Amino acid sequence: LLTVAIMVLKTALTELLGIKHPVIQGGMQHVGFAEMASAVSNAGGLGILTALSQPTPEDLRKEIRRCRTMTPNPFGVNLTILKALIPADYDAFARVIAEERVAMVEVAGGSPAPYIKMWHDAGVKVLHKSATLKHALKAQKVGVDLIEVVGQEASIAGGNMDELVGAWVLLPKAVETLHVPVIASGASATGRQLAAALAMGACGITMATRFLATKEAPIHDNIKQHMALPEVDEKSTIIVLGTLNNATRVFRNDVSEKMVEIAAADENVDFSQLQPYADGKRTKKMWKETGDWNDSMWSCGQSVGLINDVPSCQDLLTKIVSDAEVRLNLGSSMVSKL
Repeated sequence: LLTVAIMVLKTALTELLGIKHPVIQGGMQHVGFAEMASAVSNAGGLGILTALSQPTPEDLRKEIRRCRTMTPNPFGVNLTILKALIPADYDAFARVIAEERVAMVEVAGGSPAPYIKMWHDAGVKVLHKSATLKHALKAQKVGVDLIEVVGQEASIAGGNMDELVGAWVLLPKAVETLHVPVIASGASATGRQLAAALAMGACGITMATRFLATKEAPIHDNIKQHMALPEVDEKSTIIVLGTLNNATRVFRNDVSEKMVEIAAADENVDFSQLQPYADGKRTKKMWKETGDWNDSMWSCGQSVGLINDVPSCQDLLTKIVSDAEVRLNLGSSMVSKL
């Protein structure tokens, strides 16, 4: 284990949720299970279960309760609302989240408005994942507690190509415009980035891709080791489904490049032509069984270019927070009186 002595970074995020470090593990389909969420929470961050990784709302309830046996610390649930693409009983999933009184719900895709009162009455904090300032302002208006602004560098899903903006521009604009605490999301993987986000006014960061390459991530080890190779860099991702107004950043491989090729060859391409490549069952098989990183479409942010090892979640967060402390202290030392 790392034996680096670190200070505690106290922010609006850590205070609101009662966590040690201002780092959230983003929701990840077929990955956000109790093993992942509990490891992050035990390391001092906020682990996140992914609701739609569970077949039914009652299965989510069981997973929440299983996670509670694995960590005494707060954790949350991601609920991605995509009614047109993913038919699910969203009302029932939302109700389970309230009944189980998790620390926080991360809402992506649709609006949290129908469920805000129910969640708040249950003591659940609500974070909305917003890819644009327009969506962030709408979320703020309906009463969310936190807003996660997502730069196009992230493992985005469901974006409009014309609206994609990098975190370096989106984050400062968001913290100047919004009055609720802001979380930075967009290819974060290091303490330097955490320090930069805090310096710009954010109260924490969200990481998803970086947590894939950890010992506790419940995916095939072949994928983790491939992500950490020197030749896998920030150019190893690609955006698919952009022509369908569903821009999704994924790992660059034979499958994703074929999807881009099909879309480029036919301006009237529809999802049915791309569905065999984007099939979630194919991705789930890769994560759990084959470990063949080249045989499915899988979400991946540009932070993959910052990954060169596969540590435990504890060691990862210790290093990130320690590095952030160094950078913040260095920054403050540059301020002097004339």
